[in-house]
Amino acid sequence: MHPLAERIQNGDRRALARAITLAEREDKEKLSLMSDIFSMEKNAHHIGITGSPGAGKSTLINELLHLLREQHLTVAVIAIDPTSPFSGGSILGDRTRMHQHFVDPGIFIRSMATRGSLGGLARATKDAIRMCDAAGFDVVLVETVGVGQSELDVMKVVDTTGLVLTPNSGDILQIFKAGIMEIADLFIINKADLPDVEKLKITLEDYMMIADPKGWYPPIVKTVSTKKTGLPEMWEEMKRHRTYLEETASGQEKKRLQREMEVYELIREEIWRDVKRWVEEGGRTAELNQQSYDPYALAKHWFDEWKKERKSSDGE
Repeated sequence: MHPLAERIQNGDRRALARAITLAEREDKEKLSLMSDIFSMEKNAHHIGITGSPGAGKSTLINELLHLLREQHLTVAVIAIDPTSPFSGGSILGDRTRMHQHFVDPGIFIRSMATRGSLGGLARATKDAIRMCDAAGFDVVLVETVGVGQSELDVMKVVDTTGLVLTPNSGDILQIFKAGIMEIADLFIINKADLPDVEKLKITLEDYMMIADPKGWYPPIVKTVSTKKTGLPEMWEEMKRHRTYLEETASGQEKKRLQREMEVYELIREEIWRDVKRWVEEGGRTAELNQQSYDPYALAKHWFDEWKKERKSSDGE
């Protein structure tokens, strides 16, 4: 067993933080570590909170932490922050917003930068979720970047996805675009003390009548996180969704599809790393400096040559 995995299983927070960093760096030990971590899963409730910037996701999570700790539940928070395409840096602001929970031994907070990954998550998010699960947390909360229509990957890595919306923000124009509505297991109308709350609620209900969701019908919960209202109702709906996943055939099918997508994603990552290493170690990146190279032809040429060399080496 990987030594970090054993320490994580024993609740070592430093080992957990170090292992997440290892996964972010795509260390060569990652797959063997994650294989050990996978065998240690303790069935935490994985919850994703997504929505547009300014919807109040961080404040909502901050207040939810208070509620969960009052119920003596331990919680890990994975907050994803965007990375600058120019400097490569990231301002990990969510840790600042949740500073009051730092001294609580029942809470672990980790910010992760997207590092160019699309879909609202960092590439190593699923690994971090599994590590927090193995460490024995009851609930793992994931807050996505909050960049609108690219927030779809969260549904692949969590059990329950809450989509946070606010009245009069223009969100309603975005959520009808392909994919956004379909990822929600729960609609959270935050800042529900603002005007036009009922209008937004009716619009969501009308959409669901048209969409006719099968199996699970996403509930709509109104919250005002700054006033701590609606949080207990939101948590009850999240728990009800988890029961649905565990006790229904359609819920089990969703989890099976998640695992299937995860396997394909891991294969894609391994192929990408192998091809990239082959290109760089072979000095082939010089071909990118040509003024008029065809990227499609070059990609096909590289991939064909990589496959040919792999086949040759496997035959030996």
